[in-house]
This record gives sequence, C-alpha cells and structure tokens, in this order.
Amino acid sequence: MQPPSLPPADPRYHVAQVNVARVLAPLDSPRLRDFMDGLAPVNALADRSPGFVWRLQTESGDATAIRPYEDDLVMVNLSVWRSLGELWDFVYVSRHLDYMRRRREWFERLDPYLALWWVPAGTLPGVEDAKQRLDCLRRDGPGPRAFTFRAAWAPPARG
Repeated sequence: MQPPSLPPADPRYHVAQVNVARVLAPLDSPRLRDFMDGLAPVNALADRSPGFVWRLQTESGDATAIRPYEDDLVMVNLSVWRSLGELWDFVYVSRHLDYMRRRREWFERLDPYLALWWVPAGTLPGVEDAKQRLDCLRRDGPGPRAFTFRAAWAPPARG
C-alpha cells in the first residue's frame, strides 16, 4: 500500500492517533483468540518501531481493559509517534498489517474509527481528548483538529 502524500515531520510536534473498535465477541472467546494472541507481539513491535513515542496501556501492557464509552464493547487504542510517515510505516508496512487485514473478523465497522492530530513534542494526550478528536472528525470532517492519513494536515505553522 502506497502512502498518501504526508506532510514532513517537524521536531516540535508529534502525531497522536486514536482508533476505536467494537468487538464482535468477548475478549476471551474463541472468535477473538487470534486477535488476543497477537496483541502482545504487535504492541512489542510498536514499542520498538522507528518513531514510536508512547501508547496507552494498563499494568497488563495493553489497553483492552480501558473502556471510555458507555458501550463496553468499544475498545480504544491511543498512541503518539514522531511523524505521520513513521506511523504509516508501522500501520501499513510492518507485520501490524497482517492484523489490520483481519479486523473484520473481530470488530464491527465504525466510521470514523481513526483520528490523527498534532501534539507538542513531549505531550501525551488523554482518552477524553482522543474521544473529542474522533467526534470532531465525525462532525466536521478532516481539519487541523482531527484528520486522517488520506486527508492529512501539516503541523501548526511556526509562530
């Protein structure tokens, strides 16, 4: 998969990403076994990928126990990367893609399921901010507050 035209990195900013998924079965069900078995290896891959800065996790090492919506079947993934290009490479070039290709086996289709936004380097976003970014993207479409890979926005201009 070829990346869309992505804005260049700016060392003053990192890109935050949130994606949400609504599971089709309980996490301990046979239907989600392959997903759950792959979670630790994919998280380890993210942790050592170029450009990785941070990811939301509990003491168990993942974020599957974090349920920020009233619907307990909706899970959240939140991370920060140095650049859109490095995040793209993790999502669509690494072994992570093998799991992305199977997501319909495990999750309902949500739209949007992914939002990206810029944060000052060294800043870690919270789950409530991430939810607001998804809502913004759903309501207003891509813009400087929330965007997608296909409709990426550059980091804020130098002041």
